[in-house]
Amino acid sequence: MEPLPPILLLTRPAPQAERFADAARDRFGAGLRIVLSPLMAAEFLGPELPVQGLRGLVFTSETGVRGLARLTDRRDLPAHCVGPATARAAAAEGFAVATTGPGDAAALADLLARNATGPLLWPRGAEAAVDIAARLDAAGVATRAATVYRQARRAPSPEAEAALAGAAPVILPLFSARSAALAADAWPARQAPLFVAAISPAVAAAAAALAPDRLIRADRPDAQAMLAAVAALLAAATSG
Repeated sequence: MEPLPPILLLTRPAPQAERFADAARDRFGAGLRIVLSPLMAAEFLGPELPVQGLRGLVFTSETGVRGLARLTDRRDLPAHCVGPATARAAAAEGFAVATTGPGDAAALADLLARNATGPLLWPRGAEAAVDIAARLDAAGVATRAATVYRQARRAPSPEAEAALAGAAPVILPLFSARSAALAADAWPARQAPLFVAAISPAVAAAAAALAPDRLIRADRPDAQAMLAAVAALLAAATSG
């Protein structure tokens, strides 16, 4: 009996999930079955922004870029961005100088601690794996934080529920520790074989709660490395 074709399950917020789905179709072909089931959705907030005397911005997510852009017309401050997708989002919103960082928040904080001059503003989400402001303040780079969005929890889609209850292997790329925790809460039990691609060691540790049949950690914290990890898992899932 031939193995069932695997399912790629994407649980990121909708804009990022749709972009990754397009990239997966480009790489693996239109025949790959993809199920989108965002477990989070951004809700934007309206805090007072501490903008006086700023020397730059620190963006650790595309949503942070959009959240700040809704609150101010200022585009003159240099934007220090965690990775290429966030830098592209900053450029699209009109920030004149958007530099690309090393790909994860902790490494960006270390880089800025060595090279940046404060005060900086960090437009953040309500939950963050790394407290950029605390790290930079401790390193002597004054950094203010403004919570410009929160990621509200969303229920799994019926298609995702059916996938996890079925017999076909499910490939689950995870891009944050919170995504891993939400997935573990959403599917405390499952029937389907589960193959997880984790973007970082922290995400891999959080994904242990899912008890995956196989877990691969991406070589780098970016979309291309995650696609490579997905490719390895698809090969494993189809080899029987």
